[in-house]
Amino acid sequence: MPPPPSGLVPAGSCVGVDIGGSKLLAVRLGANGEIEEFDKLPTPPDAEELVETVLAAAVRAAGAAGDARAMPLGVGLPGMVDRHGVAHFCPHLHDMDGVDVRHELATRRAEGATTVVVNDATAACWAEHVLGSARGVDDVLMITLGTGIGGGAVIGGRLMQGAHGFAGEMGHMVLDPHGPPCPCGKRGCWERFASGTGLGRLAREAAQAGRLDEVVRLVGGDPEAVRGEHLTSAALAGDPGALEVMETFAWWLALGLANVANALDPAVIVLGGGVIAAHAAVMGPVRRAFVQLVEAPEDRAVRILPAQLGERAGAVGAALLAARGALPL
Repeated sequence: MPPPPSGLVPAGSCVGVDIGGSKLLAVRLGANGEIEEFDKLPTPPDAEELVETVLAAAVRAAGAAGDARAMPLGVGLPGMVDRHGVAHFCPHLHDMDGVDVRHELATRRAEGATTVVVNDATAACWAEHVLGSARGVDDVLMITLGTGIGGGAVIGGRLMQGAHGFAGEMGHMVLDPHGPPCPCGKRGCWERFASGTGLGRLAREAAQAGRLDEVVRLVGGDPEAVRGEHLTSAALAGDPGALEVMETFAWWLALGLANVANALDPAVIVLGGGVIAAHAAVMGPVRRAFVQLVEAPEDRAVRILPAQLGERAGAVGAALLAARGALPL
């Protein structure tokens, strides 16, 4: 693998915090991007308490390496975050809607300390571009599959932000206007079919239709108790019904990937998030379906790769962005 792109790794310690629906992940990066510290804290539901918890996580990650109040701090937030660090719409964390997160953090830190707040998947994309699976690649699409779908892109070596900072909301492309309702208020968004939540929904529908009898037996006989992780385990074990559902899930995932690839023409697509942790059951079907769905596949050398940095990608990317000084890039 090539070395990290010149000038993109920190010269000194910096901290990144990734805010998730249930937990905060914090990392401290040292010179050249090595992860020196890693920590987790539960995510509180209240906005003010969340700000304080982010600062506490930063202090824990900084440890004895320096003053956390002065160290560059980057924060990844799951939702629409503008170029100034204001959260506008967080479908899975609505208490943050309208909060000037960067300002709330900066006023509690040392004067002049660098504080950057970005979308979490955007941060993860930057991390994979600098230190992960897409290291050294200038045109990258990153898709994170969790409760929903997050996205980010590096185009020509520059992080895509959009006019307002909202670029990357790919999970809310509408693939079926008559599909299941989405927390964003629309119906049939891509994330309703191809996220971890979508995989669970497809699994329960198959269980109710009698196509996952062994999986249902293993969860106690209730089809409603079937979750995405149960289906994934069964698929990895070779269960025919589970493999069939995984093919359906992979088709929906590939459909969205093909749509975005047609628009952005990436060299590499990186898939991250909890669903990809079991990538042996996912990557093959996704790659096969993508070739069938993307325009002119024979003329595109698009590699679809699992993320290398795992659950730490968002925090690592936020720290890397903070080390650069400020947005935009």
